Amino acid sequence: MNTRTLDQFRLAVAQDLTLLAALHNAELEDGLLGRLQEAGFPRTLGLTLAGDAGRAARDLLARALAELLPPMGLEARDELAADYAAIYLTYALHASPCESVWLDQENLAMQAPMFQVRDFYRHHRLAAADWRTRPDDHLVLELHFLACLLRDDHPLALPEAARFLDEHLLRWLPRFAERVAARCATPFYAGAARLTAAYCDELRDLLADLLGEPRPSAAAVEARMQPRPGANAAPLQYMPGLSPSW
Repeated sequence: MNTRTLDQFRLAVAQDLTLLAALHNAELEDGLLGRLQEAGFPRTLGLTLAGDAGRAARDLLARALAELLPPMGLEARDELAADYAAIYLTYALHASPCESVWLDQENLAMQAPMFQVRDFYRHHRLAAADWRTRPDDHLVLELHFLACLLRDDHPLALPEAARFLDEHLLRWLPRFAERVAARCATPFYAGAARLTAAYCDELRDLLADLLGEPRPSAAAVEARMQPRPGANAAPLQYMPGLSPSW
């Protein structure tokens, strides 16, 4: 892949990730719905999904969007709002959008995985704007961070994106997506969850090809992520000017 093609790939994927983050950021409203439909999303993703899971998720979300015409009726709006709340606000589905809940032994929020994510951000001079409102390891922030790495033309940006997928997003996102899809009430949020997980998985495969390095096994990643003796996690204070536009 030549430099120009690689640059186009990076920017297209960064845009995809930003759109995927928007699906999980707030309950669906007419403005976002109109923009998605006008753009032909998700069939116009920059990264064409080739796997069965990716194509099925894309088709599911496309059908859900086709059935929602702005301005949405009160019934559809209320159903989507209730589903969003059950997933992202009240956790009624027991499908937290935060990494710690999936990886901590006691399924608690804001534990060691969050601090590991925070250290990853800090290494790239980024920080969550308000971790008390939205923890560092929230799905939306992790997707935005990955998009930041894809926009960066530094030679190490793509290897870092691959490592972030291995060590963070792909260790919990597939389980989150499956639980949401199995328990949520609307095809839109089922499709959004499944599409996000399938996209990240196929992106990791593509990065492996681009970098000429095979994906590590799940067991190898887990062994790598075991806490080192004497390692202490300390909160990072927010520093104006270092926060991304999340």
